[in-house]
Amino acid sequence: MKKIGILQFPGSNCDKDVFKAVIYCQNRSFQFKNTLSKFYKPEFLLSSERIEIKDYKAFIVPGGFSYGDYLRAGAMARFSVVMQDLIQAGKKGWPILGICNGFQILCEAGLLKGALLPNKQGRFLDRWSNLKLENKNNFWQSKAELKLPIAHGAGSYYIPDDQLKRLQDNNQIWFSYKENPNGSVNNIAGLMNKKGNIAGLMPHPERALVDWMGGTDGFSFFQKLFH
Repeated sequence: MKKIGILQFPGSNCDKDVFKAVIYCQNRSFQFKNTLSKFYKPEFLLSSERIEIKDYKAFIVPGGFSYGDYLRAGAMARFSVVMQDLIQAGKKGWPILGICNGFQILCEAGLLKGALLPNKQGRFLDRWSNLKLENKNNFWQSKAELKLPIAHGAGSYYIPDDQLKRLQDNNQIWFSYKENPNGSVNNIAGLMNKKGNIAGLMPHPERALVDWMGGTDGFSFFQKLFH
């Protein structure tokens, strides 16, 4: 049985939410008639451990404050043992999704271009945000417009102008904010690599699965994995 690896770092606080989101979205996708041959078991991957990437269908790097966000968000997590294998998995085409702090970690590791800087307001933001799909991704998402919650202190995406032009030319900008909450260049909320297998997103899809959460648009992010 293939698994979906969910990375855990000291300070991760959305890992269990993502774990439950994977189970919920699979059950809902198969209308509670899923079989073991189709089910991808979620599994926590500790930052200090090596992994066998062939055993996994995909990887998710969840949000939180890895290593307390010391130095800068994601900077220390990038040097964790598990990241050696995640970097290789990304280069070999495995689907990888980084959410919030996970997005920051993927940028620090060089799997995605650019950097996430402190919000222009100089404070933590916790609110809902409307997003627009700029370019489709074959692994993670399908809806053209979304409403998802954000919760970050360093979510302002930055990249130099010449590199931004390359992202645009290569259709690597995934999502943009309709109303820029944090000062991100070009309103960028989500990004992917050229192949599209590695993607990062500042908003939290795992916090928008059912009505009582405030919205259900996050379901589509995980649904694509199971088809």
